[in-house]
Amino acid sequence: MLVVTTNDIPGFRIVRHLGLVRGLTVRSRSVVGNIGAAIQIFFGGNISVYTRLAEHTRQEAFDLLVEHAQSMGANAVIAMRYDANEIAAAVTEVLAYGSAVVIEPIADSGSASADPGPWTPARR
Repeated sequence: MLVVTTNDIPGFRIVRHLGLVRGLTVRSRSVVGNIGAAIQIFFGGNISVYTRLAEHTRQEAFDLLVEHAQSMGANAVIAMRYDANEIAAAVTEVLAYGSAVVIEPIADSGSASADPGPWTPARR
C-alpha cells in the first residue's frame, strides 16, 4: 500500500477515487508509565516513555488506515494526515486519515528502464 501526504503520485495516474479512509485509536499511559515519565521529567530531556507511546499510537492509527483502504479495494492513499486530540486527562485520540484511490503506473515509452521501482503497488 502506497501512502503519501501529497494529492498525486508522480509516475502514477489515479484511475478511481474510493473515498475517505481513517484509522482511529485512543490511548492512555498506565500509572507505572506515568511514574516513569515523572522521573524523566524531573531530570529533563526527552521523555522516552511518552515518545514510545506517541510513536506506537501513530503506527496503530496508520495500520488501521491501511486496513480500511485495503478493505475498500484501494492500492494507495493520498493526502494522508494525522490528527490528535486529548479526550480526557491522560487519554489521547490519534486519527490517521486520507483519500483511498486506485492507481496505475503511467506508461513511459521513452524510458530506458523497465524497472518501475519500489513504489509500484502489487497488482490484485
